[in-house]
Order: sequence, then C-alpha cells, then structure tokens
Amino acid sequence: MSEQNNINALNSSPSGRLGGAYIIGVTDCSKFDIYRNWVLAYNENVEVIQLGYKLNNFDEIEQCHGIVLTGGEDVHPRFYNLPEYYPYCYDDDIDEQRDEFEFKVLEYTEKNKIPVLGICRGMQVGNVFFGGTLIPDIPTWGKFDHSKMPDKSDRYHEVIVNPSSWLNRIVNTDKGLVNSNHHQSTDRTGKGLVVSAVSPDGVTEAIERLNPSGKSFLLFVQWHPERLKDQQSPFSKNIHEAFINATKLNIKHRLKRINTDI
Repeated sequence: MSEQNNINALNSSPSGRLGGAYIIGVTDCSKFDIYRNWVLAYNENVEVIQLGYKLNNFDEIEQCHGIVLTGGEDVHPRFYNLPEYYPYCYDDDIDEQRDEFEFKVLEYTEKNKIPVLGICRGMQVGNVFFGGTLIPDIPTWGKFDHSKMPDKSDRYHEVIVNPSSWLNRIVNTDKGLVNSNHHQSTDRTGKGLVVSAVSPDGVTEAIERLNPSGKSFLLFVQWHPERLKDQQSPFSKNIHEAFINATKLNIKHRLKRINTDI
C-alpha cells in the first residue's frame, strides 16, 4: 500500500477524517497563525487543527497524527508545587485553564503514542507535566536576560547541543544560533527526560526522552523554530522535517493497529 493510501485509509477510519493529509494539532495561542504557517510549510500534504479550551474541542485530538505545543503564558507555579514562585511570574500572563488543557493533551499523547513538539512555553508545560520544575524568572535566578529586545524583536544567542543526544542526530551539529523570547525556563528536569541543549549561560534550551527507543517522538525546544530568521537553519527546518516524519510513522503504526482490529 502506498504512503498516500495509508493516509487515506487512516483518515477514513473512526479515529481519523477524510482529506488524505497528515493532521497536526496546534494548541491555541495569540500567535497561532505563525505556528500554523510553519507547520504547513515544506509539505502540501499537511492539515492543521487548532486545539484549545476556548474552542471546547479537545475531542478533535483524536483526528491528529501529531501535536505542537505552542508558546505563550507562564505556567502557574502551583502545578509544579512551588506556589511561592507566583510573584516572579507575570500575573497578567497566566492562564490556568490553558495549563490544564495542555496537561490533558499530553496525557492523551503519552497514552496513544502521538508525536509531540513543544516550543518555548510548550517545553515548560511539558517539563512540568513530567514532574519537573521551572525557573520563574531567569534574570532573578542569576542568568542572562533571555527575553525579547527593547524593540520587541527576538534576542539571538548560541546553543550548545549534546553531541551524543538524539537532537544532535536531527540538527547534525554541536552548536548553532537560535532566537530567544522568554523569561522562564526549566529547572529540575522531568522524570524520563534529559537536557539535550543549553545556552552558554547554562539555561536549558532543549529536552528529549532519556530513553527514546520504542517510544513516540518527543522534543521540547526553548527557541522558536517557527520564526527563526533563517528558516533553512537545521534548528528550524530539520526539526520540522523530523516531526513530520514522526507523524508519518505514527500513521503507519495506527493503520497497522486498525488492520489488526478488523
């Protein structure tokens, strides 16, 4: 059976939908259009479903072959059992309903082995989901400022990639230039995860599974691949390609399960 026939068969099943495309769920945020356009780039055989508690459409996750967790608000520190960190958060930029919705998304993706790419806040909410904690304000914790520049543009800095990491096999380099627009970062890494890239001042820039063999694609990055100035950079394009390829594998695995059930 051809790859296109695989997709059509899965999308015609009760857990898919007609249309013959890789369907990616992208979580709702203020810059949703930028994420959607990036997901749709490079491959015309992709569709996007916008997922969010405001849309009351969690059930549509059942149609998705992959999930992108987008950037946005601070994660409420009560979710990582440090409510005393709240004063260091932006109190006008916290959405507990979104936190809870995205934890629910991750429960689903882990249970059903759905590929996940978490970006910026997506890395932070992902780390908290796996039992990790966050640094609520990077400069206060003695690191360089990683937030946007005074003119509101993205800051840029180097990242160092662990040569033995899974991420290194995706980007095929030990270092590179990425953008930065965040005041929080991960602190203690969640269970089953490992840091795979850091900034020169030691801020976590990427997290992956400690033991990825036999498990679904899971990559969290602190930078914004969807809006890097150089969209041909391996820190954007290679990550996009790896994620889409993971959705293809997910389709094949789900189709195999469907055929077994028939």
